[in-house]
Amino acid sequence: MIGDELELKAIVPDVEGTRRSLRTAGAALDWQGLMMDRRYDRGGALATRDEVLRTRTYEPVGTPGAFKRTELTWKGPTGRSAEGYKQRREIELRLADGGAAAEFLVALGYEMAHAIDRRIEQYSLGGAMIRLEWYPRMDVLIEVEGTAEAIEQGIRATGIARQAFVPDALVEFVARYNATHADRAAIALGELGAGRPAWEFV
Repeated sequence: MIGDELELKAIVPDVEGTRRSLRTAGAALDWQGLMMDRRYDRGGALATRDEVLRTRTYEPVGTPGAFKRTELTWKGPTGRSAEGYKQRREIELRLADGGAAAEFLVALGYEMAHAIDRRIEQYSLGGAMIRLEWYPRMDVLIEVEGTAEAIEQGIRATGIARQAFVPDALVEFVARYNATHADRAAIALGELGAGRPAWEFV
């Protein structure tokens, strides 16, 4: 896949209420499970240019050993569309062998620089992708992606106030969480130590 990605994110104040709103609006639950990102860089060169090179692996929930799908993705610098959505150029390949993708990147001189682990529920409505995201320790977030028209339709379906949706990066949500909570956010399982991830309490 090659194209421009448009998206907005928001904090979810009421997960069950959002689920009910999505079902009422006719959104279809397409997938649920773990979504594991591994970002790669070479001496910080990509981060300096605000680019992302990552593998993303999807592991279905409740089915140990099930087929895992992996995507290899490059994202260009973050911008804003004319309508105010977060916008990035994206090139994405779907792979059957995530391990080989990681070895391929290492062979090119890249190192794993950052990890993000999430438990997700992914819905579709019209042309919108709507994803509920639980992190090991942070607010539950929702992301809506698609065309501008599809994003607005998806936001209405969530039942969350329109002004709650912003084009902010994940790092900004982390900073806001840390500013208002005694326990710091953890966005990767390795940051939890002996703690249990938030999605185990869902």
